[in-house]
Amino acid sequence: MGELIQVTDGNFDDEIVRSEVPSMVDLWAPWCAPCRMIGPWIEELARKYDGKFKAAKMNVDENPHTPNKYGVRAIPTVLFFKDGSLEDTIIGAIGKASIEKVMLKLMGQEDISIG
Repeated sequence: MGELIQVTDGNFDDEIVRSEVPSMVDLWAPWCAPCRMIGPWIEELARKYDGKFKAAKMNVDENPHTPNKYGVRAIPTVLFFKDGSLEDTIIGAIGKASIEKVMLKLMGQEDISIG
C-alpha cells in the first residue's frame, strides 16, 4: 500500500472494494487533460498515507465495466470506498485538499489540519 496501483475491471473488487483500509480509485483516460492535472495529487496522497489508505487509478477506456457499474458519466471521477461500500464520489478536477479531506473523513481523522 502507499504506492499508487493500477486496477482493472478484473481486480477492482479484490483491490478496492475488499481493501482492509479505506481506498480510492481515480477513474481517468490518457486524453483527459483534467485527469492528468489531478494525477500527481493522487500519487502524492498515496505516498503520504502509506498503509492507512489505498489509492489506485483505472483507465476507463480499457475498463468500461466498473465505471458503468458505479454510474460514472464524466472523468475525472474519484470513488472512495470503506468497508466494502462506496462512501463518497468526487467528479471533476478539484484541488488536492478536497480529495485529502474525504480521505481523512474515511480514516476517522476529519478534524486534523490538512497540510
